[in-house]
Amino acid sequence: MKKQFHFLTISLLFITVFTSCKKNNSSGPEEVKPVVVLPDGAKEGVVFSNNGTSATFTLYAPGKNAVALIGDFNDWSVNAAKMNKTSDGNYFWVKIDNLNPDTEYAYQFLVNDHLKVADPYCEKILDPVNDVYINQATYPNLKAYPTGKTTGIVSVMQANQAVYNWKNSSFTRPAKNNLVIYELLVRDFTAEHTYNSTLQKLDYLVSLGVNAIELMPVNEFEGNSSWGYNPSFYFAPDKYYGTKNDLKKFIDECHGRGIAVILDVVLNHSFSQSPMVQLYYDGSKPTSNSPWYNTDAKHPHNVGFDFNHESAATKLFSKNVMKFWMQEYKVDGFRFDLSKGFTQKQSTDDSGFSAYDASRVNIWKEYNNYIKSIDANNFYVILEHFADATEEKALADEGMMLWNNLNYNMNEATMGWLTNSNFQWGFYANHNFAKSENLVNYIESHDEERLNYKNINFGNVVTGYSVKDLTTALKRQQMAAAFMFAIPGPKMIWQFGELGYDVSIDYNGRTGEKPIRWNYYDDTNRKELYNIYAKLAKLKKLNSIFNATTNSHSLASGIKYIKLTEGTNTVVVVGNFDVVSQSANIDFGSSGTWYDALGGSIMLSSNSYNQSLAPGEYHIYSKQVLMP
Repeated sequence: MKKQFHFLTISLLFITVFTSCKKNNSSGPEEVKPVVVLPDGAKEGVVFSNNGTSATFTLYAPGKNAVALIGDFNDWSVNAAKMNKTSDGNYFWVKIDNLNPDTEYAYQFLVNDHLKVADPYCEKILDPVNDVYINQATYPNLKAYPTGKTTGIVSVMQANQAVYNWKNSSFTRPAKNNLVIYELLVRDFTAEHTYNSTLQKLDYLVSLGVNAIELMPVNEFEGNSSWGYNPSFYFAPDKYYGTKNDLKKFIDECHGRGIAVILDVVLNHSFSQSPMVQLYYDGSKPTSNSPWYNTDAKHPHNVGFDFNHESAATKLFSKNVMKFWMQEYKVDGFRFDLSKGFTQKQSTDDSGFSAYDASRVNIWKEYNNYIKSIDANNFYVILEHFADATEEKALADEGMMLWNNLNYNMNEATMGWLTNSNFQWGFYANHNFAKSENLVNYIESHDEERLNYKNINFGNVVTGYSVKDLTTALKRQQMAAAFMFAIPGPKMIWQFGELGYDVSIDYNGRTGEKPIRWNYYDDTNRKELYNIYAKLAKLKKLNSIFNATTNSHSLASGIKYIKLTEGTNTVVVVGNFDVVSQSANIDFGSSGTWYDALGGSIMLSSNSYNQSLAPGEYHIYSKQVLMP
């Protein structure tokens, strides 16, 4: 996620700063008499007991004097449920009895007699501003907001919730090297913008060859229409996409179709709607006594309010978030947004921000080890890091996977501008990584301009050949995909890139809603691009040579090639990214018949391949016939 950000801002109510006071001081709340420990089994959030007729509520709020629990169960009385305070001054808790296990209850915490906040650990919220725009089809029977009883966002809890019965318990996650990831924003994938409507497109994704879906953030964020990088509640799925069981069903059905599900998680920052921000806030930024946040961001790319990941409280919270989604939703991996931001080292420019940071490396090692302690079965930990190469290598050596952005150089190549068209950074050896599985290459993501938009608007034009022509541009997109898939390691596709989506990222504002173009699939040339993507994905997954450790490449000029060797087989992907015909002269390593995976074959009388290639022409040659 880049620094530019557009979201529906929810104004934070003005918070009056109170000074702690003693019992007889009339200027503030009476301080609660401490009790020694939390009750057995209590933890942050809500824990049910007595068959759901009782619930213990716990809030971590060090330094606060008094907290009351208000909600449907006590008619929002500020006096009915004063919370106990632990002797260390960190936790407040109270037990509520005589609950109906089948009833949803809304509730808040009233802190120091003036600040109402929702529960940071709740799994559902009611938002008086945005919920009115969520229709019945998306979220059936949504509980009504307690208008007239309170203000602000409220939490919802219920003991006997509808249980989702998982069907696919034997799913085997794809090997990292064979991942074909599809990055997907639910909002802009179908007109209904729901998990259920996205589920209806699984046949399309399976046919494409996708074996992992990376969902952009789905936990509660500010507003309804968003990329999701303005998070507020980390345990509650955003209702704009559907119910929690809809999400579980989506993940379950993906597993049943052989598709892993990776969640995009935002733990670099929170926004002002977060109760954790509101608890320690001076009206413009977090206060110095916040257990979780820095008063001021430590790096220049921050948005929202910056987490301090050297804080024990932040580490505990982050681990709880990870554990929750792994166990409750059975996800297969995390893509951590702005992972480079997990730093306490002050920087003012990207150079300083990207410099090796030993503390940041240790933070990520700790989180990675924690994740492995919960699920060591090939769980994917993917970082949007873009830091010093030495730092990225240290993380890769621990098994973490790093996003690798080839957008700029590949787009220069597809547009026919050759000076900066070398995308050799896609090879793991150039990062000094030991394994290709640790480098996730992509030519488009949610954060990059769409290749085909630039092809059509800025492509090279010469007499008789124009990259700006849609048919030509799509053919060059085929060639780009062939080269991307030929680079060893996992791959990621941004939604509709396989159809040559050509609406600018800045249409309707960078993070604004984009046109949903399923009609592309009915266009012959766009469907051909889809078919090529499907072919390439299948080739990659069925032929281990596409992860060969013996490889070479020449990617600086118009004629580009990648050569892969495994055992007695060799694959050479060759293409002309220039806008005029060029001669290819490549040592294939042996003479004889070479088979083109796209159809046909050639006969070489020597090791040398000497051929004139038309602009945009490409081939996938192999010494032995590839599967399928």
